[in-house]
Amino acid sequence: MHLQKKYDPDLGFTTVKGMSRAEAAKASAGVKLVKSDDERAADFARFLIAQALGKGNLALAHSIGESRYAANSNVVSALRSAVAAGTTTGESWAEPLSDYRNLASEFIEWLRPQTILGRFGKNGIPSLRQVPFNVKIPRQLSGGKASFVAEGHAKPVTKFDFGTITLGHAKIATIAVITEELARFSAPSAEALIRDQLAAALIEEMDRSFIDPLRAAVANISPASVTYGVDPVESSGTDADAVRQDVKAVLSRYIAANVTPSSAVWVMPTLTALSLSLMTNGLGQAEFPNISMGGGMLAGLPVITSDFLAAGNVALINTKDILLADDGVVNVDSSNTASLQMDDDPDHNSVEPVGTALVSMFQTNSIAVRAERFVNWAKRRESAAQLITGVEWGDSSSLLS
Repeated sequence: MHLQKKYDPDLGFTTVKGMSRAEAAKASAGVKLVKSDDERAADFARFLIAQALGKGNLALAHSIGESRYAANSNVVSALRSAVAAGTTTGESWAEPLSDYRNLASEFIEWLRPQTILGRFGKNGIPSLRQVPFNVKIPRQLSGGKASFVAEGHAKPVTKFDFGTITLGHAKIATIAVITEELARFSAPSAEALIRDQLAAALIEEMDRSFIDPLRAAVANISPASVTYGVDPVESSGTDADAVRQDVKAVLSRYIAANVTPSSAVWVMPTLTALSLSLMTNGLGQAEFPNISMGGGMLAGLPVITSDFLAAGNVALINTKDILLADDGVVNVDSSNTASLQMDDDPDHNSVEPVGTALVSMFQTNSIAVRAERFVNWAKRRESAAQLITGVEWGDSSSLLS
């Protein structure tokens, strides 16, 4: 082992043990250690902690990053990029930005599979229709019609009703607060806490906004959920025959609208999927062998499970009829000088705090970490999503007792 300098905000620079010669040799030879997904996502939290402890001093943040994460070149490189200024004439002007983007991308890729939106297009599940922000997209409002005609007779002229839709920039944001003591003296715990807090808040808001039938659109703020305003199918019962009848009823809605649901995906609560997987016939054989609490297949269509779809609801979404605008980036900032309204459900239509006192991050030795993501969606046609309500397949409520 060799000695290296380590920076501590209270003690200054101290001498500590660094990498072994073997580790240093591997590093210099370009041998990279394979990190788990959790570790890769934690790099972004480490970057934020170093910046927060630097209190606006980028050079100090870089020194802190070097001392705390000497073996983590991604974090140190990103912090070094934050210190150096870019020039319009430099050949690698934008190159320093790539380190930060890589860290943010790793966090997003870790976050995606935990959301409903992030599971579309993965593991055999069809993708939603990707579109850019602020571009007019044609929207079909009605179908055409064709017919047989006799020889020499006039052919009918079909009619299509079209409209346009534009997906503007809609922003999902959250703020996590930790103490400076936690960030300073409990590095591994702080990294996991920041990563998990940001992820949990973003996951819940994204999933509820996308799938909750009660989520209406708020002008210039948030889109309606894909199930909002859908005339639901009422579940017919709890046994396997009732499940099949409900599936037939909801698929018939698509067929009646001249839509082939070949790219449809089920979204259901985790408990409902678990109940289906446990249903057996008189011989003890599984009624629905291709489904589990983690997803699977039902009636030949993929299943996504979520903890944020209300119990008793099951949605069926035709993915090719859902437009999604997503820049794929999370923007994160940190501050220890802001004053926050410590409210997890503030008035989104007001810029002034209502009913909750402001708390100073500086006065309480706290660090606020803010995450924002731009994402928007809309249905290309009204029949894009269907909903079954009153679902008690397999009497899933009994599993909670």
